[in-house]
Amino acid sequence: MIEYIKGQLVSRTPTSGVVEVQGIGYTFQNSLHTFEELSQQKTVQVFIHTVIREDAHTLFGFANEVERTMFRHLISVSGIGPSSAMAALSSFRPSELQDAIVQGDVGSLKKIKGIGAKSAERIIVDLRDKIGVGEMNFDIFGGQSNTLRAEALKALGNLGFDQRKAQKVVDNILAESDDSLSIEELIKQSLKSL
Repeated sequence: MIEYIKGQLVSRTPTSGVVEVQGIGYTFQNSLHTFEELSQQKTVQVFIHTVIREDAHTLFGFANEVERTMFRHLISVSGIGPSSAMAALSSFRPSELQDAIVQGDVGSLKKIKGIGAKSAERIIVDLRDKIGVGEMNFDIFGGQSNTLRAEALKALGNLGFDQRKAQKVVDNILAESDDSLSIEELIKQSLKSL
């Protein structure tokens, strides 16, 4: 599985892009949000979700892990495919989608191309608990802390800890620490508090 592609952005459109890595061009589909994020960059790191079908291998590219995580949540809902998920992420930023889902805003979700009332309700029912308040909000800390936070939460989740408890502990540690905290130290401190 491809985690990310890092290389030169050789072309981009509102729906797709091409990153060249050591002479190989990788085409990926993207949302408008990712299109905007990549606008001023020549060397990019695009987070990838791969869909393999009988007739195609398709790469979906995202400017950050939060958007990719929301995409993966959306396609986990019965009846929501990659095209509908990309349409949702082109219509709303991940944080706006999260808010609409948590608040049960069927009206906003119905505005997304390809999503009707029943699909919108299914998204809310299936994802409300998975992406509850704060679950995916990685925007509260700047720069390095965002990466540390994401990596720590992923590690703690892999160890079997409750995501919401882990998030509170990690956020408290990051709020009280300086920028010199390493990922190992953050995970160790988190484990002591869980």
